[in-house]
Amino acid sequence: MADSGEEVSKKEVDIYRDTPLRYLGYANEVGEAFRALVHVNWVKLSYGVASAYVLADTNDKAQKMSRSLPAEDDSKTKKVAFAAVDTLLWQALASVIIPGFTINRICAASLFTMGRAIPNVSLNSRKWATTAIGLGVIPFIVHPIDSFVHIAMDKTTRQITGKPAE
Repeated sequence: MADSGEEVSKKEVDIYRDTPLRYLGYANEVGEAFRALVHVNWVKLSYGVASAYVLADTNDKAQKMSRSLPAEDDSKTKKVAFAAVDTLLWQALASVIIPGFTINRICAASLFTMGRAIPNVSLNSRKWATTAIGLGVIPFIVHPIDSFVHIAMDKTTRQITGKPAE
């Protein structure tokens, strides 16, 4: 490749999507998985971490959009705002709201079901099992939720605002 004189183009690394920092967006799912075992303030803190991640990514995408446009672009403010809104809405739905609700309901249902099905097992053991179930399903819900949010936004908000933020 380099021998033929072709330049090897490097894709810019997005620290919010291409590095382990991305896992901060899953903090609330971990918090929800542990809800049966920890004080509710720890769960709230996990939502704070995930929300801070969402806001940081939103700010990053708005700044990148702003830097990519010439200063004399009359619609620069509008394009930057659309990039920020698109990122904020996507991240809020795909990283915080839908996965948090999903893990919460899975854990609540599993704790309830185990209480009915195996009442002789101690509550503490059932809570640990619920936490394990919650943690175990996180990798399986991420892609379907992300895909759903992409499709939903493509058919709704992105019809109004245009293409998604790059």
